[in-house]
Amino acid sequence: MDCLFCKIANKEIKGDLVYEDDEIVVFKDINPVAPVHLLAIPRQHISSIMEIDKFEDKLTAGILKVISKIAKEMNIDGDGFRVVTNTGDGAGQSVKHLHFHILGGRKFNWPPG
Repeated sequence: MDCLFCKIANKEIKGDLVYEDDEIVVFKDINPVAPVHLLAIPRQHISSIMEIDKFEDKLTAGILKVISKIAKEMNIDGDGFRVVTNTGDGAGQSVKHLHFHILGGRKFNWPPG
């Protein structure tokens, strides 16, 4: 498979990892839009949230727990942070591997985009 995020998760190419376990990897975005901009991904290749049925419920809860843990470690939990997943080209999904952007360290506006 020629998936950039699978290659990062499998350490075939270098990524700036901040967390990893058997199922989840978190690494720094190479084009950050906030002082803290990380990507949380499942190691398992899942194209988007539209394939969430491929997730076991424990993995869904696990990735959210990791996001919470990382937000605390990066000290963005106090002022607030944003978690975003883009689904499809129209939403700006550039890598077809489910990923959650963890954004913090600055004020965000609503609506986004």
